[in-house]
Amino acid sequence: MGVLNVTPDSFSDGGALHQHGKPSVDKALARVEQMLDEGAAIIDVGGESTRPGAEPVSLTEELDRVVPVVEAITQRFETIVSVDTSSPDVMLAAAAAGAGMLNDVRALERPGAIAAAAKTGLPVCLMHMQGQPKTMQQSPNYHSVVNEVSGYLQSRADACIAAGIDRSRLLIDPGFGFGKSVEHNLGLLNHLSVLVELDYPVLVGLSRKSLIGKVLGRDVDQRLAGSLALAVLAAERGASIIRVHDVAETVDAVSLYSAVIAH
Repeated sequence: MGVLNVTPDSFSDGGALHQHGKPSVDKALARVEQMLDEGAAIIDVGGESTRPGAEPVSLTEELDRVVPVVEAITQRFETIVSVDTSSPDVMLAAAAAGAGMLNDVRALERPGAIAAAAKTGLPVCLMHMQGQPKTMQQSPNYHSVVNEVSGYLQSRADACIAAGIDRSRLLIDPGFGFGKSVEHNLGLLNHLSVLVELDYPVLVGLSRKSLIGKVLGRDVDQRLAGSLALAVLAAERGASIIRVHDVAETVDAVSLYSAVIAH
């Protein structure tokens, strides 16, 4: 899954696809073409930054950022477009524009989100986050991070199924870096098999995360090697989808891992 942030303030690449203060559809399409050529199977479009400390955006702003880009991608390319949103209105508009998947960092907790997701009929990824982006990294606390994240995701999946979303359309994401310390993140990755055993496809987002910076002392533009190491470790532990900024390099790393275990 290749990351396409149409935001001005995302932690790694915020503003890269903007021109004159607005998302550039042409720049977005060029980036999508590059990621598809590099081996991406899914393009994840996000119109609201969820980095630590991020301020929320208005519904109108998110729609203006996301919908034209989704429409343009689906008209030009044969690929799955995922939309990274927590807003029911954006979910419905994105589905109408051709999106093939929903990716919600708030696990459909916003009022109306489960009903909207069910109405679209699309696959949806439920992510765990402790707190909200603006404050989530101030003092994350767990008694048992693996058990609490696993239990939360199972409870959200149960709520979705009860609302009419077929189990086969659900994915889960432990939410690395979302209300979690370095120790929490390392523990979750080491025990990712606990989430895999819930029997939903597991999506992970570890690319360029602050975990790498804190362990290795690397700035965000120096985290490629760390991102690749974590991608391979996640694949080894059963992750089905790996959400990344550096598609070509990650495809190479995971392809080599796959070649080795095939023998």
